[in-house]
Amino acid sequence: MSNTTRPTPAEIRAFRAENPKMRERDIAAQLGISEAALVAAEVGLTAVRIDGDANRFLERSEALGEVMALTRNESVVHEKIGVFEKITTGKHASIVLGENIDLRIFPGTWAHGFAVTKTDGDQVRRSLQFFDKAGVAVHKVHLRPASNLEAYDAIVADFRLEDQSQDFVEVVSQKVDDTGPVDVAALRESWAAMTDTHQFFGLLKKLKIGRQDAVRSVGEDFAHEVRADAVGDLMRATAERDADIMCFVGNNGTIQIHTGPVKNIQPMGPWLNVMDPTFHMHLRMDHIAECWVVRKPTVDGHVTSLEAYDASGEMIIQFFGKRKEGMVERTDWREILDGLPRPDSVAA
Repeated sequence: MSNTTRPTPAEIRAFRAENPKMRERDIAAQLGISEAALVAAEVGLTAVRIDGDANRFLERSEALGEVMALTRNESVVHEKIGVFEKITTGKHASIVLGENIDLRIFPGTWAHGFAVTKTDGDQVRRSLQFFDKAGVAVHKVHLRPASNLEAYDAIVADFRLEDQSQDFVEVVSQKVDDTGPVDVAALRESWAAMTDTHQFFGLLKKLKIGRQDAVRSVGEDFAHEVRADAVGDLMRATAERDADIMCFVGNNGTIQIHTGPVKNIQPMGPWLNVMDPTFHMHLRMDHIAECWVVRKPTVDGHVTSLEAYDASGEMIIQFFGKRKEGMVERTDWREILDGLPRPDSVAA
């Protein structure tokens, strides 16, 4: 297979069989295809094409019972074990507010779906996997021993498409950079006028600036840079203090949130892993180019977050202290962030 020739589904399956221990995203990258194309090559074997409509899935998701919900981007995998519940669907945004599974979903981005069944010895692993038009995974739902298999089978049967082709054609839209130079005075004025953290996206849109450009430009009273490895320091400090956090990981179709403590933190090579009972996270620390402590005004006083960015300026992961509406941000959370090392500080 030449570098300019797209592999056929049969060639994709052959490469996969020759590399059984290689991660799926790595196989797709090596073959120059999307992850959805990798899954599609198995249609009729281990995969079934299903409707990728986000809201249609959400309306049936609670019946699955306990599952593992997985949302990721290029640098971090965020896994939560729980039940889809307290679901509100909308044309532009949908919400899941379960005790463990907490999602913000943008239905317009979800385009393709697959039901995947894998057999490993006596173990059968079932999942529902959803992708955008470019074949990038936006969300996956993996069944667990306590899941409702009848509900899963019913979803697969009802959502099954007539098109069961093994071919997948990516539709990649060119990213339009409509951001301009930063008007620092206008940025600071708008930033200081915020009364809710959710106003931040509108602020960026109004001023036509990128998120990283905003935190770099707004000034030290609202944002200051910390060392790129500060995420590890933050997680170890919250574990030591038994402090509840909110950990946000997203892509263009889904944002997934963990709220609660982190306990079992396990570094392994470039990865920083959390392996708690209902929360697993796998973060590529070497992908973090910049980390910023960011303060946003609200009616309850300022709210502080830690934001990590990759080399292209995309946000990898974001952390807040757990806080209820109407309550002032916790002192212990602010102390942890205030103690994170600056880029020019000497590593211990």
